[in-house]
Amino acid sequence: MTGYVAGDVTVKFRAAPRTRAPWPHQVGVIPREAAAFQERDEVEQLRAAVTGGGTAVLCQVLRGTGGVGKTQLAAHYARQAWHTGELDVLVWVNAGSRPAIISTYAQAAEELLAAEPGDPERSAQAFRRWLEPSPPGSGPVCRWLVVLDDVADPADLTGLWPAKNPHGRTVVTTRRRDVAVPGQRIDLGVFTPEEAAAYLSGFLAEHGRHDDPSGVQALAQDLGYLPLALSQAAAYIVDADVPIDCPGCTHTHCTSYRRRLTARTTKLGSVLPEASTLPDDQTTTLTTTWSLSIERADSLRPVGLARPALQLAAMLDGNGIPQDILAGLPARRYLAQYRTQATSDQGRSSDVSDQDVRDALRALHRLNLIDHSPDVPHQAIRVHQLIQRATRDTLTSQTFDETARVAADALAEAWPVTAHAKPLGQVLRANADALTHHAQDALCSADEAHAVLLQAGNSLGHAGQVTAAVTHFQNLTRTVLGPDHPDSLAARKNLAHWLGKGGDETGAAAVIEQLLPDMVRTWGPDDPDTLATRGDLASWRGIAGDAAGAVAAYEELMPDLVRLLGPDHPHTLAARGNLARNRGMAGDAVGAAADFAQLLADRTRVQGPDHRGTLATRRELARSLGQAEDAALAAEACEQLTHLLADCVRVLGADHPDTLATRRYLANSRGAAGDAAGAVAAYEELMPDLVRVLGTNHPDTLATRGDLAGWRGQAGDAAGAVAAYKELLPDVVQALGADHQGTLTARNGLAYLAGEAGDAAGAVAAYDKLLPDLVRVLGTDHPTTLIARGNLAHWRGRAGDAAGAAADFARLVADLVRVLGRRHPRTRAARDGVAHWRGQAKTEVSRLFRKGI
Repeated sequence: MTGYVAGDVTVKFRAAPRTRAPWPHQVGVIPREAAAFQERDEVEQLRAAVTGGGTAVLCQVLRGTGGVGKTQLAAHYARQAWHTGELDVLVWVNAGSRPAIISTYAQAAEELLAAEPGDPERSAQAFRRWLEPSPPGSGPVCRWLVVLDDVADPADLTGLWPAKNPHGRTVVTTRRRDVAVPGQRIDLGVFTPEEAAAYLSGFLAEHGRHDDPSGVQALAQDLGYLPLALSQAAAYIVDADVPIDCPGCTHTHCTSYRRRLTARTTKLGSVLPEASTLPDDQTTTLTTTWSLSIERADSLRPVGLARPALQLAAMLDGNGIPQDILAGLPARRYLAQYRTQATSDQGRSSDVSDQDVRDALRALHRLNLIDHSPDVPHQAIRVHQLIQRATRDTLTSQTFDETARVAADALAEAWPVTAHAKPLGQVLRANADALTHHAQDALCSADEAHAVLLQAGNSLGHAGQVTAAVTHFQNLTRTVLGPDHPDSLAARKNLAHWLGKGGDETGAAAVIEQLLPDMVRTWGPDDPDTLATRGDLASWRGIAGDAAGAVAAYEELMPDLVRLLGPDHPHTLAARGNLARNRGMAGDAVGAAADFAQLLADRTRVQGPDHRGTLATRRELARSLGQAEDAALAAEACEQLTHLLADCVRVLGADHPDTLATRRYLANSRGAAGDAAGAVAAYEELMPDLVRVLGTNHPDTLATRGDLAGWRGQAGDAAGAVAAYKELLPDVVQALGADHQGTLTARNGLAYLAGEAGDAAGAVAAYDKLLPDLVRVLGTDHPTTLIARGNLAHWRGRAGDAAGAAADFARLVADLVRVLGRRHPRTRAARDGVAHWRGQAKTEVSRLFRKGI
């Protein structure tokens, strides 16, 4: 009531009585439906809460990270419930802050209860009380729905949560996963690939565009199927009138959206609309959406740690990050720089503990910026790829490089030595790949390449992915580091190692031969790394078939090792082992066994009986005995390997690669000692452990399958052995390649056992096809090539061509004399072959040419 005085008369005015709005009535504005809206399964979950029978769920919470479409889904549900007449009152509340909630509640009280304006708090409480159930018979029943959209902080709703009412429903949308948000939780994720492609195609079609479906699907994947990202990217594409993709384009200034989006130097915000041109009445850009969540997470305890933890995670693989990486010492030191201490904490240490890291991750999880599942092995942390990118985009160049290097330090520290073939190894390599993709330049300064780059490549090789390891180091030496980078020498050495392990021993020797002068020039002739490189060159020459050349190189190297490192240095002892091994390969089995016996005594004296090098020398000594083609020596080798196996299990563990190798040697020695059936049984027992520890495609696993097939043939099951080799061969080709020595070995075994199974002509045909590949890949003088020539000659004779077999053996003898010498066992076996097929001898040809490689 108001008034004024006119003379002696006071005139008063009374406001007209406020009236309550009739039902149905809506308070607040429901966001309009987005273009090309995709109805999702979660809408059915909202509906099922009422129509599914039983007790109705009175409050439901749509949770998810910013941009997954929570508001649109809630609006779609509310709009449908309103238009189908299910509601008497609908109240839409923008719940981003307590004042905003109170304002809408007060508006509802004024409209529905005719409350007097001017006291929003009082009106808001009046509306909340009105939502409570009324006593039976006190008035008409009101069916209401309150939507609390985008609840930023559960504390904002203290004293304002809608009451439980059998005739009312509450739907909450929030990024928060706090327990303080009550109700049935419905977690909303990104679109499915099909939904994402349908949305993009529909949006673009509404603007007259009909893009290639494959480009649409690829773009959806690039954007991680995130609805808000798809919406804003589609608006940008339409407004800028650019193609989604440009397949095959090599133009450096290609304007296609995907080319710009995936470029490392492109900021995410530069390929999204400006705030003034956002589609569907959106008010914030994608990057701003997350920045608000990050600020809130960073304000939670431990204050100041959530943001830098997310920055580290943004450098790694968003599909799965082991928590040990972010809880390691390098990461905790980095986080300590950002700790914000409250006044009451001034006396507290700035050190960051494991629990602090976990709490920071939980803060990010509560704001739906990451998924933190500590119980998931090796993949406790998951982050959407665009959240990662938006986080990286906020970093200055200096901070970006620092964060990347810390992530690399943390990854390297968390990398166990034996994780290669296990799921953890795969996860760590994925994180290394992601880190290299995001921050390659930060990891490769002018003076140093981060060790994790070498670690990732070597892990590939140890896991059996030898071809991938070769590719990794080729890229590292040629593209990333360049030939003159200091760390290129180490990368080239690793490249040679995996080339050799991949079957290209000649290529490995060539790489080392080119590397050695650079090592001498850089480090000097007497540097330990230079000496080690000389040893590598000798080793690969021997493995490539030049055992005599390897022996000469090691004999030349040994005095320098003794002079510079001493006779008992580990490198000197290792070189003696390699010299002994090549001496045996050159045909001097007795000399090799003597060398290994002396080396074993010295290793035991210097390193102790349980040192890995000592155990390896025992294995090599037994192996040299088993290769002497003498059943008695093979039996002695079996006894030695049996004792060695027990020590390997005790010292190294049952699953250590050296233990598994010892089991493999023992199985082979049993066969060489005359117990082919025992060899088969031992190999069959070994196979499941190799698959479990190393993986199905590891070269050692594949080689053992070949050994097993070969001994099955020796045990009399030639047909079964042929079948096993036929099953093995495609697996070897797929895993190692057609020219890998393991593939050539499998082809040799298949050819030989075809003859053993009665198909001598088929064996000849297989060897005729194999030999050109052996010559091309390994060379004419490689032991494998020479053995295959002996096998071909043998089966040619068994197929009825005695004259051809004799001629083959005669040509082979000349080459064996030149390569191995007159006294080598294979030279003598070839001479026996000549005599046999010329009809001058009745004895069988030595097994040296009839066994598999």
